[in-house]
Amino acid sequence: MNGSRTTLTTAIAVAALSATAALTGCSPAPIQSETKTQTAQKLDLVGLNAVVLGERLASGELTATEVTAAYLERISQIDAATVNAMLEVNPDAGQIARDLDARFQAEGIQGPLHGIPVVLKANIDTGDSMATSAGSIAMADNVAATDAFFVTRLREAGAVVLGKTNMSEWANFRSMTSSSGWSSLGGQVRNAYVLDRNPCGSSSGSAAAVAASLAALAVGTETDGSIVCPSGLNGIVGIKPTVGAISRHGIIPVAHSQDTAGPMAKTVLGAAMLLQAMVGQHPATPGVPDRSTGFLPDPDLTSLTGKRLGVLRSYPGAGKHPRVEAVFTASIEALRQLGADIVDPIEFAADESIARAEMQVFLSEFKTDLNDYLASHQRPADRDTLAELIEFNQRNRDVVMPIFGQELFHAAEATVGLGDPAYLEALAGSGERVREALIAAFAENKLDALVAPTNAPAWKIDWVAGDRFSVGSSGVAAISGYPSITVPAGEVSGLPVGISFIGLGWSEAALIQTAYAFEQATQARTEPSYIPTLEK
Repeated sequence: MNGSRTTLTTAIAVAALSATAALTGCSPAPIQSETKTQTAQKLDLVGLNAVVLGERLASGELTATEVTAAYLERISQIDAATVNAMLEVNPDAGQIARDLDARFQAEGIQGPLHGIPVVLKANIDTGDSMATSAGSIAMADNVAATDAFFVTRLREAGAVVLGKTNMSEWANFRSMTSSSGWSSLGGQVRNAYVLDRNPCGSSSGSAAAVAASLAALAVGTETDGSIVCPSGLNGIVGIKPTVGAISRHGIIPVAHSQDTAGPMAKTVLGAAMLLQAMVGQHPATPGVPDRSTGFLPDPDLTSLTGKRLGVLRSYPGAGKHPRVEAVFTASIEALRQLGADIVDPIEFAADESIARAEMQVFLSEFKTDLNDYLASHQRPADRDTLAELIEFNQRNRDVVMPIFGQELFHAAEATVGLGDPAYLEALAGSGERVREALIAAFAENKLDALVAPTNAPAWKIDWVAGDRFSVGSSGVAAISGYPSITVPAGEVSGLPVGISFIGLGWSEAALIQTAYAFEQATQARTEPSYIPTLEK
């Protein structure tokens, strides 16, 4: 939805119409034709990566007002017809930009993100008129009193919060048969490269918005894969930081053991700029170090001589997609040509017991963490606990659950708290176990980072069977709480494939430098063409 938030009644009616249209197979409207000159002029501005855009804003060549207006115009012209990435546009964006311009004239640049438009996933609090909905009709009127802590930091850095992005409802934690990118409030996000393909992960709208040049930068959140997978499938850079590097204050949670926000951009440097502005802890979260500097890569260091990179061969789907393997092989060779010492293979001891333990952690923490979030926000009387959300969804099932149910909500509600021996055993059998294995692998092989494919090509959107993940490596960093960064590495049939660099805790700066060197050498990213389908 564009503009300010809608009422719950209106949201339900709009969602019902959207769901009905989508379920009957209606195609997105075609983009209205315009001259090549008009298109080029618009892309001259909105097509700039965040770094170049920032330089032109800082020099005064561009104003925040004209940049914001250009992005708002692009959203209004192409979003609904292509990726459906935006859930809500910030009605204050224009005034924020004008205020920045006035301060620029009086005082100069207001921060490292001065005038740069940033969009936020819809599970992130903003202390304005926009809703923090997690994509759910049940949360359509959840307007936070204050910003999430890192959003305050973004405003202080000079960013223009342009709007909230569509997402997988409840961060893909309502059903095991969900379609990534679908929400009852916003409908289906589409892949920017081929529109009938899935955008992946719950931060799908944030990734598609950056890919489609609807914003220069975006923020997503991840519990397992929801930053790196949509970034990989939409051909952009995404950073999943060490858990705890960015405050979780003001984010609708899934599981505190693995939840984190993270930056998305077209380039490594753009993502690093955003990360540097985001990191830091809320004063109410003691004991976590503030590591808010040193993420920007040195542009002169594009050699990887002296780096030891381990090739992860035991990721889910390894060997099952020859064309992905070909992209990965070429990427490893590029790293070798940059001077890296390649250690191949690195076998990582992962089995189904880790996945089962991770799910138990999610279920237990989701109930506790969500109830805590709801208790700290003004909610309607019938939606202030997980149990009441389950009842609300059931009462409104025709518009909330037209394509998948809420079995994960039921399973989470059945858990008995964080003192439960089953939860404590699962915590040890997931996060602790994976961290120990990673530390041992890095020490034994003297590694600086692991490398693995981020994703397979995007699968077709499927509202019957749900998602079809075939290749992925997010679990290693997600379960351990350690950082990873994905960078475009190539394409399969015009669909992007990314490569992930995974490190030990608090190694973001080194990972970013390695990813930057790879990006500069390969230049693998291409702009999307918004092809309706690959099938004739």
